[in-house]
Amino acid sequence: MISLIDRFIDRVTMYRLVLWYLVGLVLVAAVLGTLHLIAVDPIALALSTVLVITGGWIANQIFARVFGAIPNVESIYITGLIIVLIMDPAPLGDLSAAGAIVFASAWAMASKFIFSVRRRHVFNPAALGVALPALLLDHPATWWVSGQIWLMPIVVIGGLLIVRKLRRFDLVLAFAVANLGVTVLTGNPSDALQSMRFALFDSPFFFFACVMLTEPLTAPQGKVWRLIYGVVVGGLAAPNVAIARYYFTPEVALLVGNLLTVIVSPQGRVVLTLERIEQAAAGVYDFVFQPDRKLAFAAGQYLEWTLPLQGSDSRGNRRYFTIASSPSEDAVRLGVKFSPRGSAFKRGLSQLQPGDQIVASQLAGSFTLPRNRRRKLAFIAGGIGMTPFRSMLEELLERGETRPIKVLYGNNRLDEVAYADVLKRARDELGIPTWYAVRDATGATSDMKVGFIDADMIEERIPDYRDRTFYVSGPQPMVSATRESLRELGVPAWRIKTDFFPGLA
Repeated sequence: MISLIDRFIDRVTMYRLVLWYLVGLVLVAAVLGTLHLIAVDPIALALSTVLVITGGWIANQIFARVFGAIPNVESIYITGLIIVLIMDPAPLGDLSAAGAIVFASAWAMASKFIFSVRRRHVFNPAALGVALPALLLDHPATWWVSGQIWLMPIVVIGGLLIVRKLRRFDLVLAFAVANLGVTVLTGNPSDALQSMRFALFDSPFFFFACVMLTEPLTAPQGKVWRLIYGVVVGGLAAPNVAIARYYFTPEVALLVGNLLTVIVSPQGRVVLTLERIEQAAAGVYDFVFQPDRKLAFAAGQYLEWTLPLQGSDSRGNRRYFTIASSPSEDAVRLGVKFSPRGSAFKRGLSQLQPGDQIVASQLAGSFTLPRNRRRKLAFIAGGIGMTPFRSMLEELLERGETRPIKVLYGNNRLDEVAYADVLKRARDELGIPTWYAVRDATGATSDMKVGFIDADMIEERIPDYRDRTFYVSGPQPMVSATRESLRELGVPAWRIKTDFFPGLA
């Protein structure tokens, strides 16, 4: 069941999944309001949606031009729809309510540019967008999408799909424990169960935790700080928490958490200028960029890359790619595999010329080498999944550092083998062997397996597999199949690391 869910959500980008979820909530709410099953006026909801999206789009275009930024169209709609779902819809003819939601939308978009550190916005735009109208215009967020029994199944199921896509269950769990714990501790002990029921089903708990708390740009990187972030926001967002007689609202609690992110995860956006393009294999090209500042990262981590596109497709103008260069290289290397039916993003990438620029942000990822240099490792790569291993091996080569590593590399054809030069150097200089598997036997040598990397190949080439930690990177079906093969061999799940980032599509 989990594999089916993963297959579904991995076909769409993170932004598109969130957008579909929010659109679905608005449409279902309109239908339920029409049937008088929830207290929402569908006409007011439709009007508010038009006003918020229009006002946000105009504001975003203006500030993007002023600040010379690359706008992400999907993020405009996502922020706008969140505001629609947490501020009361403006009834027809109510200019005060209409002005408040338009102001909230425009302010949310403006805040992304005004409050930024290293080109990364500091605050969750929707949270800051609704906080100011509450203070200045007496139009607070009511979070009407929460506490609606008819909407609750969609809120919960769709929200959990987003969390699964982002692999942020640890963050949501930390938030939940802190929020429920503080709710019980600050309430009447005899009403503990009632307080928990209210927190779960009559407060913004699920929508807030799954949609707003998990926004990648304003949440810390690294598991420890991510958990601390969840605890801080969860505790402050509890109903009875107050400082100097001021009670926190969920959006204000999130803004406080965003400030923590700035302190512990100061990495912002980096602008990279294309120097050259190198062909790494058939259909695989390396884009070599010069960053505007030194990029500090660990081999195996990834970035979100934003490309200005004249015409985007359903996958948007942002992608997650692993960094193929090593941390000590001055240039930043991006390895990409192209296909005839590639996305608009990859078509735009293929048209880049030396001197053109691209923006990268959201440095993250725990698919990195362990600190223990004696730990036995095995790298299993499929196709372009060699990029994180290229980064790791290049770093080891530059250091002259030997580690007990063995590499298995699978491709459809022999000419699709990427970074063969790095793999050869790793074998010659560090004693790290690589064995290949190819589906097409053309040109294959006797020591290559014709077919897939399977349990038999792992047993043959890595006889001490029970003693090794496996790193697996490649297309999602290949990663899933390899994980199953390793589990069949008795390798425990905790010794299997897979290269994940929240944008496989």
